Amino acid sequence: MKNILITLILVAIPLLSMAQPEQPVEQWTGKTILLIGAHPDDDSYSMGTLGMLNANGNEVYIAILTTGNVGTQDPKLGMMDLALIRKQEEQAALATMGIPTDHYINFGYDDGMLEYEDKKEVVAKLVRLIRKIKPDVLFSFDPGKGSQRWHKADHRASSYLSADAARAAMWPLMFQGQITVEGLEAHTIPEYMLYDSAEEDKNTWVDISEWEELKVEALMKYVSQFSSGWADYKGPEMSPEEEKQVREMLMGWIHVEKDGKPMEGFRHYKGLPDDIGR
Repeated sequence: MKNILITLILVAIPLLSMAQPEQPVEQWTGKTILLIGAHPDDDSYSMGTLGMLNANGNEVYIAILTTGNVGTQDPKLGMMDLALIRKQEEQAALATMGIPTDHYINFGYDDGMLEYEDKKEVVAKLVRLIRKIKPDVLFSFDPGKGSQRWHKADHRASSYLSADAARAAMWPLMFQGQITVEGLEAHTIPEYMLYDSAEEDKNTWVDISEWEELKVEALMKYVSQFSSGWADYKGPEMSPEEEKQVREMLMGWIHVEKDGKPMEGFRHYKGLPDDIGR
């Protein structure tokens, strides 16, 4: 029994190391990166990494499935008002990180209702996007390793829709009209950076020492999500007192230190999307 355990440990160690990117994320260049999220601001889980990748010569695209149009407790705001506010906030946040506005795509679904939408329709739209931009790496909510990762509704739906779209995009007979009529090609995404993972599943840490302060500045753009904006939105500017409070709150929230450096953690996976949860 002891020998079996030792053998299993020796086998597991190389498997774990294989999960790491072959080249450190900080050295990636020339890649096409696609992030799929549920809401405006879901890029915040990996904002420092995305800013760094963009600055290092990678093409970064952000695809958000909902408009974020119900996420407020302010009774004066309607759904259309909030959708516009959230779009402006996210574009300002991405601009802060140097990510071009025309690399931002919003699919326009209602906040809080993603899991009730027509799944085939959503996946088809995601497959079309994947086949158009041909990402080398997909950033997405982690659906879970070995068992389902619990996420709130839209995040849960986004994690599975993204994985299903990645799988469908590689098969030329799935959504075949995109190929025969639209002239697209099947595309296999080789690499994944899964965010909001369980702590024990994170296997890749990205040093954002040079990007942490800028990440805070970017997240400060989401005025409607913080402080009085949550219940009594007065516009895109915060008072000096509010700004100080929100800045301190954000720094406390996003600062994850590992080996004495601020980091963002992911479950990196390389291989066919069929095995993304294994």
